[in-house]
Amino acid sequence: MNRNETTKRIAQVFRGTFVHSTPQTAVEILHNSVLGVDDEGKIAFVDKDQDVTRLSKLWGFETSDIKQLGQYEFLMPGMVDTHIHASQYSYSGTALDLPLLKWLNTYTFPVEAKYKDLDFANNIYTKVVRRTLKNGTTTACYFATIHTDASLLLGELAVKFGQRALVGKVCMDCNSEVPQYKESPSDCKRETERFIKELLKKEYPNVKPVVTPRFAPSCSAALLSELGEIANNNKLHIQSHISENKEEVKLVKRLFPDCRSYTDVYLKHNLLTDRTVMAHGCYLTDEELKIFHETGSAISHCPNSNISICSGMLDVRNVLNHKVKLGLGTDVAGGYSPSILDAMRRTLDTSKALTIQDPQHQTLTFEEVFRLATLGGSEALSLDDQIGNFEVGKDFDALRVNVCISDGPIDVFPGEGPKVILEKFLNLGDDRNITEVYVAGRQVVPFPDT
Repeated sequence: MNRNETTKRIAQVFRGTFVHSTPQTAVEILHNSVLGVDDEGKIAFVDKDQDVTRLSKLWGFETSDIKQLGQYEFLMPGMVDTHIHASQYSYSGTALDLPLLKWLNTYTFPVEAKYKDLDFANNIYTKVVRRTLKNGTTTACYFATIHTDASLLLGELAVKFGQRALVGKVCMDCNSEVPQYKESPSDCKRETERFIKELLKKEYPNVKPVVTPRFAPSCSAALLSELGEIANNNKLHIQSHISENKEEVKLVKRLFPDCRSYTDVYLKHNLLTDRTVMAHGCYLTDEELKIFHETGSAISHCPNSNISICSGMLDVRNVLNHKVKLGLGTDVAGGYSPSILDAMRRTLDTSKALTIQDPQHQTLTFEEVFRLATLGGSEALSLDDQIGNFEVGKDFDALRVNVCISDGPIDVFPGEGPKVILEKFLNLGDDRNITEVYVAGRQVVPFPDT
C-alpha cells in the first residue's frame, strides 16, 4: 500500500475484528486488523495488525493511540434506515389496530397537523434523532410533515446530534378525509422550493433535502409533475410510498385510470430515477420490478409496518432476483420499533413465513439481511460511494459493538467465534450493546451531555 501524496492526518486507529459487506460477499470478517480514519472522517487504510508498526510509520500515528477492541467486540458499518416518519415517533408502539388508509386518517394526519407548532416539533424530533442514533442508525431517510419550518428544524437537529440524513418536507394537495392537513398546489410548490433552497443554503455536509410526495393518492397529477421537475432540475433524491396495501393499490387505479400500474403513475411524472426510494412495494408485479431496475429506483423494505398494520409481505428474494436496489426501513410509526435491528429480524421472519407458504421459496440468510441493513441501505439511497462498508476512501460511519456488556441481553460461551457473535448480536442485541457510534469519523454516541 502506498500512501497517497495528499493523505490527511490520521485521527483515529482501531485494532481488532471488523465486520462488513461487499457487493460480492454478504458478510466479510476482517480478523486481527487495523483501520485508520483521517481527520476528514474518511477511512484511510484497512490492513492486518501484524503490519501496525510499518503502518504507524507510513501514516504518522502513535501505536499507543490505537483503540483496541476486546474479545467480544467488533466494528460494523452504521445502519441505514431508508424509510422513517420522524413526525410519527410520538405514538410509536401504539395505534396498530387499523389498516393503512383508516390508520392514516385516524392517527397519522391529526398528529402530523400539530407540527406547525415548533415547540411540539422540537420535542419529538429531538427524541427521534437521539433514539435512532442510540440504536445504531447513522443514516436516516426522514419523512417530516407539510410544515416547512418544522422540516428545516429536523435537519438542524440531525446536524446537531451528528446523524447523516435525507429530510423530506411532505407534499400533499389532496386529503378529503382530514382536509385541514393538506396544502394548495401553489403553496406546496412554493414551500417545497423554499425548503430545498433554505436547507441547501446551510451547506450541511451530511444532511440534504429529499423531494417527498406523500403517495399518489394524496397528490394531484399536476403536483406530481411539478415535484418530478423540481427533483430532476436540482438532482435531488425522491422518496414516497408504493403498493403497500391492496386497498391503496385499488384506489390508485381509480384515481389514475390512464396509468397501467402504480409504478406507471410515478414513471409518467418523472419520479422514478436512480435517486428514488419507494417504501413497501408489497404488491409490485414483475413488470413493475423491471421498471425499477431499468430506472435504478430502489425499494425500502419495511417488514414491521407491513405486518403490524396488516398490509402485506414483500418477497425480498424476488426483488433481489430482479436486480432492484433494496434497503431496510423501520417505517415508524406503522412499524413500532425505531431500530434497524428489529427491521432485520422482521425481514427474516417475513422471508421464513413466505417459505412456510411456499417451500420452494429461497429463505434469506442473516448474512444477506446484514448486508441489506448496511451496504444495501446505502445503495438504496444512492450513497454507496460515501458509506455502507469499510472500503478505503468512504466516510467512517460505524458502530462499536460489545456483546459481553455487564447486565446485557446476550450470553456468550467458550469457542464462539466472530460470526456466531455477530449472529447473536443481530438476533438478541439492542442499544446497550452499541457502545459507540461514529458518523463521518465523529463519535456521536455516547452523547456529549451524558
